[in-house]
Amino acid sequence: MASTACASSAIAAVAFSSPSSQKSGSIVGSTKASFLGGKKLSVSKLGAPSGSRSFGTVCAAADPDRPIWFPGSTPPEWLDGSLPGDFGFDPLGLGSDPETLRWNVQAELVHCRWAMLGAAGIFIPEFLTKIGILNTPSWYTAGEQEYFTDKTTLFIIELIFIGWAEGRRWADIIKPGCVNTDPIFPNNKLTGTDVGYPGGLWFDPLGWGTGSPAKLKELRTKEIKNGRLAMLAVMGAWFQAIYTGTGPIDNLFAHLADPGHATIFAAFKG
Repeated sequence: MASTACASSAIAAVAFSSPSSQKSGSIVGSTKASFLGGKKLSVSKLGAPSGSRSFGTVCAAADPDRPIWFPGSTPPEWLDGSLPGDFGFDPLGLGSDPETLRWNVQAELVHCRWAMLGAAGIFIPEFLTKIGILNTPSWYTAGEQEYFTDKTTLFIIELIFIGWAEGRRWADIIKPGCVNTDPIFPNNKLTGTDVGYPGGLWFDPLGWGTGSPAKLKELRTKEIKNGRLAMLAVMGAWFQAIYTGTGPIDNLFAHLADPGHATIFAAFKG
């Protein structure tokens, strides 16, 4: 539940940049609605190159009858439904500050993607091992195994590669479009228009990011929903490993074999 609250609080409303503001390289026009709420704000131009990504999300207009996390509740003014996955959930008001909200939107997106990769890395190898196709250690004890080099070297290698990737992502947040050109293959350029959705050959090989605004919002909403579910799944797998000493697939098979006794309550019995 904690991951749901943290993730959902990152959802904010994003207004559209006008064609004139896009040509001038600004994120939004000075009198356009703020991308973090419905108020009129004066926004300075950031000087991003023409055609580069911005924080304005290309998506369908907000639906006034959109689903709300609690039926009958009134969403905060900064959550107008124009962002994918916005169900008006921000009980702590963490989205009321524009700069914090801009960061949280990107933070949720990248956490969702890492969680989906993590969930796949937990469930798929364990299932394939369970049915005899693979022979892999549990994800929870994988760090205890011996690999081609020592753990310190592996950590340094990971730190270098992840640091480089995260550094470029951070640079794109600070100055959208500054990393559009591939540093290794200069002819390969990113085609996405929004921060967090780079597009191009490496990040959108099937070209799904070139559809209509309504289709884009649908796909991005599905990504956010699956990412939030993955964050909960990874948290659940972690608790299972701590309290039962086995993985989620083993727990599932045990429950299916004896649903009356192999339950969550059995983990807390002395």
